[in-house]
Amino acid sequence: MSRLSRRFWTRDEEQVLRNLLESGETASAIAEQLGKTQGAIYQKIRRLGLGVVVTRNSLTMTSIQLPPELPSSEEALKMLAGALQAATQPGLDKVEVDRLHVVASLARNYDHMLANYIRYRQIESHLTELEHKYALLAQRTKDNAPTRDNGQMAQPSAQ
Repeated sequence: MSRLSRRFWTRDEEQVLRNLLESGETASAIAEQLGKTQGAIYQKIRRLGLGVVVTRNSLTMTSIQLPPELPSSEEALKMLAGALQAATQPGLDKVEVDRLHVVASLARNYDHMLANYIRYRQIESHLTELEHKYALLAQRTKDNAPTRDNGQMAQPSAQ
């Protein structure tokens, strides 16, 4: 097929593109595998709204697989400790030092955000409890409110 012939993308090709991006394939490898130009690959990525960062030699998905459960503060601190320990090794290149710096920063930020999240959940739980108590109080007040019955005020019930 000539590089100038236009052919519409099939759903299968779009899924293959997604899979190859997630597996970390380069744009040239994806283009070769799908029989398309690199420009067509970049355009389709943009049109599909896929979060991809294009660097000199690779494509990186910006979407992140979310864990089913939040890691604990202890797990975040273990990651931080591991990054600090690795940073003490002699002969690290700049890329590895930068990567360790990112890991350490992410672990610190995660621990801070997790603490805030836990506080917000506690506040939310307390508010829910107060709303429930308020609803019960409002219902009791309504049940005990005097009503008119043939011109006479009803007596509140004793509890």
